[in-house]
Amino acid sequence: MRAIETIKNIWKIEDLRNRILTTLLLIAIYRFGTYVVLPGIDPKALTALQEQTRGGLLALLDMFSGGAFSNASIFALGIMPYISASIVMQLLAIAVPSFQKMQREGESGRKKINQYTRYLTIAILLLQGPTYLINLSVQLKAVGASLPANVWFTVSSTIILAAGSMFILWLGERITDKGVGNGISFIILVGIIARLPHSLFQEFISRTTDKTGGLVMFLIEMLFLLFVIAGAILLVQGVRKVPVQYAKRIVGNKQYGGARQYIPLKVNAANVMPIIFAQAIMFIPISIVGFANSENTSPFWSAFMDNTGFWYNFVFAVLIILFTYFYTAITINPTQMADDLKRNNGFIPGIKPGKETKDYLDSIMDRITLPGAFFLALVAIMPAFARIAGVSMDFSQFFGGTSLLILVGVVLDTLQQIESHLLMRHYDGLLKSGRIKGRSGAVGAY
Repeated sequence: MRAIETIKNIWKIEDLRNRILTTLLLIAIYRFGTYVVLPGIDPKALTALQEQTRGGLLALLDMFSGGAFSNASIFALGIMPYISASIVMQLLAIAVPSFQKMQREGESGRKKINQYTRYLTIAILLLQGPTYLINLSVQLKAVGASLPANVWFTVSSTIILAAGSMFILWLGERITDKGVGNGISFIILVGIIARLPHSLFQEFISRTTDKTGGLVMFLIEMLFLLFVIAGAILLVQGVRKVPVQYAKRIVGNKQYGGARQYIPLKVNAANVMPIIFAQAIMFIPISIVGFANSENTSPFWSAFMDNTGFWYNFVFAVLIILFTYFYTAITINPTQMADDLKRNNGFIPGIKPGKETKDYLDSIMDRITLPGAFFLALVAIMPAFARIAGVSMDFSQFFGGTSLLILVGVVLDTLQQIESHLLMRHYDGLLKSGRIKGRSGAVGAY
């Protein structure tokens, strides 16, 4: 079989084999850490916290941390503080001139930005640590337990949580350097996949024992899930190629250049960030109602408490579309692209260099972002349709949203890396025809 032959070819390449084994070892260390509970906490008293993380933004945080958040683990804060710091630094690189200059300095500027990102990550962790402990204390009181009531526990636990997240960041960097690449994204992927077997098994048991459609309904779910995954792959890989002609230049008696190349503009340049932003905003009404008396909740707020309701998903989809345009605008800079083309003696056929090129690229991005934004919103609200169809809450998260897009994107990137190693050693690729396209081949990869 071709699959077996491909595995044999992968194993024959020493460098690729070592990278895969290194990645598996680092992931095993990470998964072990997600079950190491903070000192002074009874693991049996975490039922209320685990129930709290079954929905809303906390479910997203728990998913990204591979269950460490609900386990009150030393890795409970996960990799999200680093992602938040990275987003802040991206915004600063657009709004603050000093950061813009730093970004244009090449490798030295990139190192400075990475260093500032780590400092900001530590600051976020030192703020999130005590907040997490306060929430944990409230949830433990709900089941009759409590945290140690002393300052030393708070200080030591905050340091442990911060150190745990920075250790995860270090693991991700090692996976990038010594493993299969995309270390941070790969760690998030592992956290998502870790929930899949249990959710799939529970869904199968529910369908076959609770008289909710039986095995036939379960198979229909699987077919629909494959259809959604195929759509997510198209969304991740979608690229509009803009042709670029480079001016011919003569050096001595020889002529160089003149070859036609392409600028790849992604249909979904914002990737999963609009969903994360929109989910954070949609969690605000839930938080407000949580601090108020639930018996006196108005119908307006009640509408935003039901994540399968029309108004919740309508507002959610609109926010995603708006954030898609916003994030695309701050990550894709047509002015800089036009300047780079002009500086390298390049031009788009039929378009004058300079402002006309910038306007042309801007119009292209507007046209391809609109369908990408609508498709992204559809993928994001797909779990709500799955819940309405009777799919369990845990398993419905795999029918769309952030989890599906990250899973598809990282898997494609990893397969692309493996295929590149195979082709460099003159082996066949992973597919009989064509090459695997990941996210990194286009502008604005996540």
